Parts: sequence; structure tokens; C-alpha cells
Amino acid sequence: MKAIALNKYGGPGDLELMDLPEPRLGPDSVLVRVKAAGVNPVDWKVGAGYLDPVLDAHFPLVPGWDVAGVVERTGPDAGEFSPGDEVIGYVRKDWAQNGTYAELVAAPVRTLARKPAALDWHQAAGLPLVGLTAYQSLERLGVGEGQTVLVHAAAGGVGSLAVQIAAARGARVIGTASERNHDFLRTLGAEPVVYGEGLADRVRELAPDGVDAAFDFVGGDAVDVSQQVLRDRSRVLSIVDHDVAAKGGHYLFVRPDPEDLAALADLADAGKLTVEVDRVVPLAETAEAWRHSQSGRTRGKVVIEVS
Repeated sequence: MKAIALNKYGGPGDLELMDLPEPRLGPDSVLVRVKAAGVNPVDWKVGAGYLDPVLDAHFPLVPGWDVAGVVERTGPDAGEFSPGDEVIGYVRKDWAQNGTYAELVAAPVRTLARKPAALDWHQAAGLPLVGLTAYQSLERLGVGEGQTVLVHAAAGGVGSLAVQIAAARGARVIGTASERNHDFLRTLGAEPVVYGEGLADRVRELAPDGVDAAFDFVGGDAVDVSQQVLRDRSRVLSIVDHDVAAKGGHYLFVRPDPEDLAALADLADAGKLTVEVDRVVPLAETAEAWRHSQSGRTRGKVVIEVS
């Protein structure tokens, strides 16, 4: 099969288009013919070795955890799916090697759900990791109807999903973004504010009584600023700041969960959730997708078209 892989830790320039053996199929896994794969910052961080202390890597290393495709074959204990089923998945395992930047991926059933019909293949490939991160973040802080929430980096991959999910739950959403993305945020259901110096004052103008929950999807001083405007300083969650727990908040590293993934698919099919696709590149040009992701200027998702 064709796949993009690394022979050693490195960056975009070290990615190679290779012919690799078909991945082995475990008893509770299915073989997915990949239509598209989502690109996430964690992909190039794994490729650079930044997660080496917590995630073993084996080479050649095929990056990627997001997938949308069609089931080609099933293991003997993978009765949840049948050949021909259209699926999406956050195919994260306990080591890094056989990722989703490939024509075929062996995916445990615990990482998959059925593809939402409302999304095309590119949108579907961009949904799993960011959607689950947003969904599990909101679940962790119990966001619901009538609450006011602050979402940092609201126009990004995770943030744009968090805005939509929170709005679908009946929450009021204030989202930080550059001014060029403010109209986009309004279409998602957020009240936009410019990030940067004076952010706490701008949030207070919109929510004089404070906000109920805050979500840091960007890093920097987002946690500290959030705690200045929160009614309860503990109701801040970060996926970036590893020190957030020491500050009284919550840290989250997204987990594969088929029920959460199915809930996201249901929201998409109900017209309450969509995925903004910033750029689509062919498999052979994955290096360009990584460079664009590393620029920090993406709106929504970067996606690799595989087949």
C-alpha cells in the first residue's frame, strides 16, 4: 500500500511516500480503505519525537490518528461493522507506527463510529480528534443550557467544534479569534472578541457577571486570563497548559470513545455541527499540509485526500 512515513524523527522535509505492507488486522479491528485523513498538530509533534516520553514510536512511522473511509475487512470479533460500512475514527493506539496517512489502516472498533451522512469525506476526516476533544472538554466541565462559556482559539479546529457543540446545548458562547475570523464565528453561534492584551476587559464588557466555564485551546496566558473572568476559578480546562491543574483547573488529553464519536455524528446529521475545511492536499503532498498546520494560521481543518 502507499503511505506517507518517516524513517526517523523529523519534520515535513523528512516525510516520504513509501510502499509498505498492509497492516495486520487484530481480532477486534477492521481494515479501513482510507478516503481521507485529518491533520492535527499532534501528528507533527509525534513525528518530531515530542511525545517520545509517553508514546513509543516504531519506524517506518506512518503518522495520523484521524480517518474517514470504508470497511474492507473485519476481524473475527469485530461484529459491530461489515465490509462496505462508511466509518470515521480517532485511531489512537498505545504506540505510534501504523497511522492513517495511508491507503489502509487497521482500526480497533473502540476507535470508530459510522460516518455522518451530512458530511463529505473531507469534513468527516476532520471531525474525530477535534470533535472528541471539544465534546469531552464540554462534558468534563458540565456545560449546558443557560451557561456562558469562553472559548479561546474559537476559529481553530477544536475551538470551532466546541463553539457549535456548546451552542447546541443552549449555552452562550464568547470566542476569541483574530478579527478576520469574527464573521465566521458568528455563523457558528459565537460572540467574537479579539485576543491579546486587554482580553479580560473585553470579555467583562460582554459578560459583566463573569463566565461559567472557559476552554484553553491555544496556550500562552489563556488560563490566567480565563481565571480573571470566571465566576468559579476552577472551571477552566486546557488541552495545552500542563500546569493548569496546579492552578486549580482541568487538563484533558482526548480519548478514543465510540459513543462520543457517534454523538458527534448525530449532531452533524441533525444539522447542528459542521467541519470547516481549511485546505485539502493529496497524499503525496503531506509535507505541505504539515507546514500549513505548523503556521498556526489555519481556520478549521487541514485534510489529506488519500483515495
